[in-house]
This record gives sequence, C-alpha cells and structure tokens, in this order.
Amino acid sequence: MELKHLRAFVALAEELHFGRAAQRLCIVQPALSMQIKALEEELDVRLLERDRHKVALTETGRLFLPEARATLHQAMRAEQTARLSARGEIGTLRIAFVSSVLPKLLPTLIRSMHARYPLITLELKDMPTPDQIAALHSNQLDFGLVRLPVTGAGLETRLVLEESFVVALPDDHPLAAQPVIRPADLRGCPAFVLARRYAPGFHDEMLVALKRQGADLEIAQELGEFSTMLALVSAGLGIGVIPTEAALALPPKVVARALELADHRAGIGLAYAHLDSAAKRALLGVMESCARDGWVT
Repeated sequence: MELKHLRAFVALAEELHFGRAAQRLCIVQPALSMQIKALEEELDVRLLERDRHKVALTETGRLFLPEARATLHQAMRAEQTARLSARGEIGTLRIAFVSSVLPKLLPTLIRSMHARYPLITLELKDMPTPDQIAALHSNQLDFGLVRLPVTGAGLETRLVLEESFVVALPDDHPLAAQPVIRPADLRGCPAFVLARRYAPGFHDEMLVALKRQGADLEIAQELGEFSTMLALVSAGLGIGVIPTEAALALPPKVVARALELADHRAGIGLAYAHLDSAAKRALLGVMESCARDGWVT
C-alpha cells in the first residue's frame, strides 16, 4: 500500500469531487482516478461510489478513512523524526555528573539545551567520577561531567570549568574572621576532604598542592559527598576543603573563605567515548558555548 494512494483517497474522501481533489494534490484528474483504482484493487474493496454526478464514501470507505488519516500522520511523524535526528535536534542523551555541578553548571547546561534543542531528552544521574568512567567504557552513558584529571585510554575529555578552592568553616570558627586563608593556617584543624575513591586525581593533586604551600592536613574523615561534608562542618565537627562550586549551596552556620593555593585549580571535564550521533555533537557544542560564556545565562 503506497502512501500516495492513501493521500489520494483521503483527499477525494474529504472533497468528494475529483476535480477539487486532483487540484489539491497537484495532479491531473486521470492520475487521481488511477490511484484510487489501484488502492481499491490492492485492498479488494470498494471505498467510493462514483458516477458522473457525484462521489460518495461506501461504508467500508467511511471506516477506512480515519485509519488512512492516522497512517499518513504517523508517516509524517516518522519522516520528521528522521530529519530531526539527522540534524541532532531530537533524541535521548544519558549524562552523569558529580554532585558539585548541581548548583550552577548543570542547571545552566539543561536550560541551554532545552532552549536550543527542546526535543532532546537528557537522562541525568548523580555518579562519582570512577563510576562514570566505567559506565562510559561500557556504553551505559553518553557523557560524564567528571572531576579532572582522569586516567585511562579510550575516552576524550574537554575542560569545561576550572575552580579555585575555599575552606568551609563553622561561622564561629576563629579562621572565619579571615577573608583569605593560607594553607599553613589549617595546621591542627580537623579537616574533611573528598575521598580518593570518588575522585583519585582530584584528591591526590589537592593534597600535593596543600603540602607544597606548607599544610599537612589533619584529615578527620574522607567523605563521598560535599553535602555530607558541609553538614558535618555545620555541626561544628571540623572544616572542609572544597572547590568553589561546591560552596554555592552552604547550609546554615557555615561560611566559605578563599584558600590561597597559588595557581592550583580543580577542573570539571566533559568525558565521552564517541561523538557518533548528531545529538551528541549538539550537546558538545552547547557545552562549549556555555564554557566560553562562563556558565552565565
């Protein structure tokens, strides 16, 4: 059954006039007659009664009309979906992220993607960096927003954000009076840090940078989430050494003070295995645009 035959039938069923239906389809009247005849012969039914004076639907034609319309509508949707997919304007992308991007970076990306590609669905999952790397390798993710650096072959990473560090303190802590804290000031202060299991490169480089600046941290506990760390700081159980983005959502009774770490920065990267679809390339373009604009929307 050809779509052109269904279009011919629907046009004639709605116009009930060969001349008007042929004009609507931009074909000559004999061609319309041939298409209707071909459809009826293929189905082995009579869809229309026609003579020199009038055209009318048979009972079979009346029942067939809504089905023909639905088939044409679905065919149009299929064509649109194929074209949109080829242009990277529709699809589903699976993205994991580290929790510290929740306050600003991730919402900015989501808003920008929705504004430019409203038919692309983002499936989002909070996941530590090593788990993201494993999921990217096993094709369970399309992208990961990871803490840099990451090691291992088979993945590409793009730096999308660099962060300085701050110290999260109870608001009544003696160091809270200082606008900038030197690493040496942290000696003797029980400190919470992100556990190495959740971001090994980030963890190791931060401790090396602190040591170079004269601080051997007294690590009270290594934790998996900055939010948990900040809750413990709020309870007065220690201080937290965290990247700037993680300090955008401080709990009550916690303040953040800049940490002087020379030129050391923490990096957030976009990791992926392949850019094998237009939708993936579209997201990469939006991500790079947001990074150039400084994640301001």
